Amino acid sequence: MSSTPPTQDELKAQVGRAALAYVQPGSIVGVGTGSTVNKFIDALASMKDQIKGAVSSSVASTERLKALGIPVFDSNEVEELGVYIDGADEIDGGGNMIKGGGAALTREKIVAAQSRQFVCIADASKRVEVLGAFPLPVEVIPMAARRIIRQFSRMGGVAQVREKDGAALVTDNGQHIVDVSGLRISDPKAFELEVSQWPGVVTVGVFALQRANVCLLGTPSGVETLNFG
Repeated sequence: MSSTPPTQDELKAQVGRAALAYVQPGSIVGVGTGSTVNKFIDALASMKDQIKGAVSSSVASTERLKALGIPVFDSNEVEELGVYIDGADEIDGGGNMIKGGGAALTREKIVAAQSRQFVCIADASKRVEVLGAFPLPVEVIPMAARRIIRQFSRMGGVAQVREKDGAALVTDNGQHIVDVSGLRISDPKAFELEVSQWPGVVTVGVFALQRANVCLLGTPSGVETLNFG
């Protein structure tokens, strides 16, 4: 009798639990944002008495951590984090990612830069050969949004300001998000460096300079560990 394959939600729970192996007792943990990270936060509650607390990349994650009794530190209170656990919207064979579907990309990149190791947790659907099928999130200063949309158009991308409840979404940082479809990002690091220089861009959702060192990938046959060095 064949067993029922795990649901996407079950795969997320598997990798969330698997990420606990990268959390050092007595440490402060970098925690990202999103549905897969929520599974990690729930799992982290099982060892909350063994860690000092967390640095969080979003208001939503901070609220979830505090609700489970895990202390949350401001990033400026912590010199360096041993590990940052976060999800991805896409991840390629080199550990480069597209992130920002949850609109927290700027704070995610800040916490990632503060951490010695980035452990990405994702289900197998997030693994791609080339980044770009998922619309690329870019956090922008509102007055620059239309010009940035035109710049992406010249690169072959179709960009639009993300909306929520009929109005432009406002990030935790008070900015807007431009989502860009139709890109094929074959050189993620060069792309990240270029777009980051555009006036008005706060953060581009390509994580190549802060790429993953490890990816825990949830597959029907179990958690697959990808090491990128």
